[in-house]
Amino acid sequence: MRPMSASELQEIALDIATEVNRLNRLESQMRLVQAEMLTNPALADICAESLALKLDNFYTGCERIFQIIASELNGGLPSSYDWHRRLLNRMSKPQDYRPAVLREDTVHKLNEYLSFRHVVRNIYGFELEKQKLENLVNNYYNTWRQVQEDINSFMALRYPLC
Repeated sequence: MRPMSASELQEIALDIATEVNRLNRLESQMRLVQAEMLTNPALADICAESLALKLDNFYTGCERIFQIIASELNGGLPSSYDWHRRLLNRMSKPQDYRPAVLREDTVHKLNEYLSFRHVVRNIYGFELEKQKLENLVNNYYNTWRQVQEDINSFMALRYPLC
């Protein structure tokens, strides 16, 4: 991997910040859907499907950040059938040109959302396992907070001037 200029590093930091902002917006939408479920129980099934899609979006947004880091700082993405899981796992390992992005505990939590995303993309919404969805929704806010802490720590180490 070649040395990067300050402007290239700032562009990477900006790309990561853009995804974090989108994920913050998603958090607001999660809260709105949950509030709607409480005020209008007749829409519970439709809201559950919406929450499932938002959890899919959550992991996809996190993965976009990991793709930016892997592409720009690691020199590329993993390749093979399990590249999504390998990408996530690599984020907890320091590389030659960067510190670890995530704590092992964060990777463990995100693995649940990665697995769930696969389910969401391969079944009908009405087939969702309600208890699994409820558990992931309940854990989402703490997981997102932990991801934010890890990304902020990484950014402070990697981009102290940004």
